[in-house]
Amino acid sequence: MKNGMIAAIAGLGVAGVASASFTGYVVSSTNVTNSGQNLVVYSVFARFNGPTDTLLNAFNLGSSTPGGLVGFWHKDNSSGNSGTLGQEFGTWNPSQTGSITANRPFDSYVTVGGQASGTNTSNADPSWVTGGNADARSWNRPDLPNNGTLGWFNSNPPNLQGRVGTAPNTATDVRIGQFVLSAGHSARTMTLTVGYNDGVPGTAVQFGTNTFDLGVIPAPGAVALLGLAGLAGRRRR
Repeated sequence: MKNGMIAAIAGLGVAGVASASFTGYVVSSTNVTNSGQNLVVYSVFARFNGPTDTLLNAFNLGSSTPGGLVGFWHKDNSSGNSGTLGQEFGTWNPSQTGSITANRPFDSYVTVGGQASGTNTSNADPSWVTGGNADARSWNRPDLPNNGTLGWFNSNPPNLQGRVGTAPNTATDVRIGQFVLSAGHSARTMTLTVGYNDGVPGTAVQFGTNTFDLGVIPAPGAVALLGLAGLAGRRRR
């Protein structure tokens, strides 16, 4: 576990038996156009099945797809970006998204629930500093470092920002991030671990790992069928 993550969850205790259950990730996508660019906005949520389940942190973000950690669009108030849509500058900090209408709908960020606004208390884990070498940018960068350990946490967990049913979270889903890519991009598979409990003081912190896809990735069976379809087409010629 990372230092920041430990600090965020230590006060919640580890005694007792938790009943919370993480069931996986849910992804929705929207096609938009901004600043002359055709984009796909992916909203990613962690899904739980308890009425008070609470997300505390997320970590070990990585991708099994070559090039899966680059190519994201940002439109935030980070240094060098200043609210301009681009891929060269940006931050993953949800408190720096800027305007709720002109910026947030087109910006890539990560979060532990809550709204992407100046009051969001999600914070970057030290894992954003890669390879043991100090990188002053931390999560103030447009890409995702390829170290497989990236994490973020709720630095003020008593605010219940990561609890299901706490607006804007739904009764089952807590937002963990928004990823904006160019329309027509290659699909990519992401892996992420979450830490959570059932929101009751003194209950155990649990962890769950799963994958989510940004874009449609055919299942192995579908790939085989596509291959057979192509073979049949060649035979008919």
